[in-house]
Amino acid sequence: MFRTPRIALLAAALLSAGLAQAQSAGTLIGRIGATSIQPNTESGDLTAPSFPGTKADIGNSTQPTAGLTWMWTDHISLDLPLAAGFTHELTGDGAIAGVGKIGEVKALPITLLAQYRFLAPDARWRPYVGIGPTYARFYKARGTAALTGLTGGSPTQPTTLKMDSKFTFTAQLGLSVVLTDQLGLDVAVMTTPLKTRATLSTGQTLDAKVNPTSYSVGLTMRF
Repeated sequence: MFRTPRIALLAAALLSAGLAQAQSAGTLIGRIGATSIQPNTESGDLTAPSFPGTKADIGNSTQPTAGLTWMWTDHISLDLPLAAGFTHELTGDGAIAGVGKIGEVKALPITLLAQYRFLAPDARWRPYVGIGPTYARFYKARGTAALTGLTGGSPTQPTTLKMDSKFTFTAQLGLSVVLTDQLGLDVAVMTTPLKTRATLSTGQTLDAKVNPTSYSVGLTMRF
């Protein structure tokens, strides 16, 4: 007559044990979701010869992303975000705000984060903070006909550009939520102080503070 209560208690104990190990030392957690990188651009002027106040803005980009988190201790973890390149549009700003798209560039932030997770390993909600180095790689930059026209190029000799890749760091604030014994939800916001320089084939340069804020959400699985 006590079998059913005992089975229920045993099931609850097993479930609690699974949740207790959700973010304990030695746990590997995979993640798949999406990230939006939103630059907060402060552009300098394009160097001469150009109109005074010739500036550029960098647009947002959202892509599917993934990641791996390894719990070094019950509270300290290492996180490696994974992504393909983000494509950002470059548009005219300042004196050339009306010209529209002047180029685009791919960006790949390569980051390794050390995280501190608050509360107990078996807590269903665990806020965390993180910080770590970032290599912001810019590649496949290209200009448009509008950029060529603004800088004195021609259809046969279009203006090309490149952007400097930079080492910097990223700070992170996040929250992980246990959904089941193995599945969870992770949300995070990150900020990266970043300066870069665009160099045109005409020899002109433009310096900019990009300082992106990134937002990510993902479904996690414990291995």
